[in-house]
Amino acid sequence: MSEYPTALQIADGVRSGDLKAVDIVEQHLATIAETDDEIRAFNYVMADEARRRAAAVDATVAAGGDPGPMAGVPVALKDNMCTRGVPTTCSSKILDGWIPPYDATVVQRLADAGAVFVGKTNLDEFAMGSSTENSAFGPTRNPLDTSRVPGGSSGGSAAAVAAGYAPVSLGSDTGGSIRQPAALCGVVGVKPTYGRVSRLGLIAFGSSLDQIGPFTHTVADAALTLQTICGHDPGDSTSIPEPTPDYSSVLDRGVDGLRIGRIADLPDGADPDVVARTDEAFAALEAAGATIVDVEVPAFTYGLTAYYLIAPAEASSNLARFDGVRYGLRVDGADVEEMMRNTRTAGFGDEVKRRILLGTYALSAGYYDAYYGKALKIRRLMADDFARAYQQCDVLLSPSSPSVAFPFGSKTADPFAMYLCDTYTIPANLTGDPAMSVPFGTGADDLPVGVQIIAPALGESVMLQVAAELERSAS
Repeated sequence: MSEYPTALQIADGVRSGDLKAVDIVEQHLATIAETDDEIRAFNYVMADEARRRAAAVDATVAAGGDPGPMAGVPVALKDNMCTRGVPTTCSSKILDGWIPPYDATVVQRLADAGAVFVGKTNLDEFAMGSSTENSAFGPTRNPLDTSRVPGGSSGGSAAAVAAGYAPVSLGSDTGGSIRQPAALCGVVGVKPTYGRVSRLGLIAFGSSLDQIGPFTHTVADAALTLQTICGHDPGDSTSIPEPTPDYSSVLDRGVDGLRIGRIADLPDGADPDVVARTDEAFAALEAAGATIVDVEVPAFTYGLTAYYLIAPAEASSNLARFDGVRYGLRVDGADVEEMMRNTRTAGFGDEVKRRILLGTYALSAGYYDAYYGKALKIRRLMADDFARAYQQCDVLLSPSSPSVAFPFGSKTADPFAMYLCDTYTIPANLTGDPAMSVPFGTGADDLPVGVQIIAPALGESVMLQVAAELERSAS
């Protein structure tokens, strides 16, 4: 169990008047000031804004009002979510100096619930990476071992929770960017169903894949945060117009009678310590009354290949808007074409350029059918395979990451080795299903191992129900 106060404890204390939001914020700002020079979880600390918002929360309580279910809870935001009047960079030079004129929907919903934002967190540039080594502001370090990466791309958000800078942070997950860093930092990370959480105000990487979700220390805090940010948003055309269930109400139900799917043809590549902890998670759920069912998901194997055609293709289109005219950086040239070339050459890092080139190639005339079109067919087959598996089981269980946190620089010279970090997380992005990572024991060098739970679309309730049981078993 975490040494830090949970979001539920803080919110209950502030709403009852037993705690002051201003005191909670000062404690967390002091922790950030003490160690973030080394960890570098934040691109921007919102100290003044946090103090003003915390004072407003306390004033509401003093006047007899209720600030909301996340009253006074410090929250860190991944720096690819728009925040009115606050720099938003995507950890890229190309957005240097850009300040959004509006809040993302998730930011507004957390503010309406009484949350207090403490800063914008570091990420791999435009969320492209699995180690947070691709940031224009330098890497984030893993608070559990500063010689190792925190995972990515939401490494700053995962590190912020693991280091005690905030009990809750938000990340975005296009191919595993919440679940993989959650596993490497020993915290809970949730990717909701595609469309369950509004993407309005999230700077797009892969529009058919991106989802926003929380990092927390506990499953109960994840349920609380998810409850707060979920719900239909008419400003996002992909938002699902369905009511949000009461996620917190399912956490004590246990798993008696549930069917847990074990993927018999899961791709190899996980380290032995990760495999051992995953096997122990199956055993723990079986001991708690669940039935373990072996299922086959053949298209799982092709997920990585399909993803690295679809995601770069969407990125090449989405990032075309950053041309020196409307946002951030502008490097002048003799004419408009040269200005755009100079701006994009200076503004984007190597990994972003690599994916733009790959995506543009996959979409180009003569290659569209051979690459992008085939990738879309694999995505369809994968959805069919998962649907068949869910006829036999309620959720699927797998490792979140093939390994524990790895040393800095150990994969940067080999992009394919870095891409393999997302082998087990990518399929849920391609199908749009919800998935989450829960800490379950430790592996090599006593570093945490995360177990992934994948559920059918809109199956967050049963996913959280299983996660809560794993959390109890691991404690």
